[in-house]
Amino acid sequence: MKLAELKKEIEVPAGVEVKVDGRTMIAKGPKGESAKIFAYPKMRISVENNKVVLSVRKADKKDKTMLGTFNAHVKNLVNGVEGGFTYKLRICSGHFPMNVKNEKNIVTISNFMGEKIPRKAKILSGVNVDIQGDIITLTGANKENVGQSAANIELATRRTGFDKRVFQDGCYIIEKSGREL
Repeated sequence: MKLAELKKEIEVPAGVEVKVDGRTMIAKGPKGESAKIFAYPKMRISVENNKVVLSVRKADKKDKTMLGTFNAHVKNLVNGVEGGFTYKLRICSGHFPMNVKNEKNIVTISNFMGEKIPRKAKILSGVNVDIQGDIITLTGANKENVGQSAANIELATRRTGFDKRVFQDGCYIIEKSGREL
């Protein structure tokens, strides 16, 4: 069954500028700039009266789900440039003391489980890394980049074949925060 037309409107807060260039949406705000490509042929995206309007004509069930997905992505873009996103990771080293350093866009983890070769995790663009004691803080305007960078650090200290209840060494995400609409 086809629906007539589905439409969602997302309010753009003061201090945030949003513009659409073809299929790319660019948001600028106090915390930086973020862009996302929306590649779905039936979806129309426009900015009208300080609102982002997402609409689909002759929508079916798949189009309705894509509308909800795009709605969430637009909210994440706006929230990111307005308030930013923060992920915190804890460095847990029970057997061997780990050394964690940030060098440009790579986090280096030395002496993990006594290994001689340091492990490395890639930090994506637009993400700031701050290491204070045993807490690693990642901040940025793009939720996907911040989350993927945190996952890269967590995966760099993953050990397969070991009992996680005994070998708890590693870097683990302990907190995620960002402004919710």
